[in-house]
Amino acid sequence: MKPSLLTTFILMLTISCFHLQAQKIDNIFFNLYTDSLKKGTYNYINVDGKFSNGTWLPLTTKHLKFSTSNGRFEGNSLLIDKNCKEDKVTVSATLLSDSAVSKSITIYIKKKEDNEKLKTSEEVLREIEKQGKQKRKS
Repeated sequence: MKPSLLTTFILMLTISCFHLQAQKIDNIFFNLYTDSLKKGTYNYINVDGKFSNGTWLPLTTKHLKFSTSNGRFEGNSLLIDKNCKEDKVTVSATLLSDSAVSKSITIYIKKKEDNEKLKTSEEVLREIEKQGKQKRKS
């Protein structure tokens, strides 16, 4: 009996996963999505691992132990208290399988409030319409 394409794909994927798990993580790097952290919200801290075969993959608390100078972690997410008076925090990530592989980074905390009033869709449409009329006149 000839194996189906799906069966072959699943078999190849399974073999790839076992191969990847056998790879050792050589180094870790912070790959932040932002340049500052917001107070009172979960800030995802992305850490990528470089495997011995050159592959890069994002790491989680299955691979890392996180610590911080202020706030608390839930998984990869750092929660900074709304009343925090600090300007910045230091975040450290250490590989669970090899504590010699560790990185730290200093991240600033956003100071400006997120209370900017965004325009409604109607206001935006009116502005676009007004700009179109002005272009036609000139």
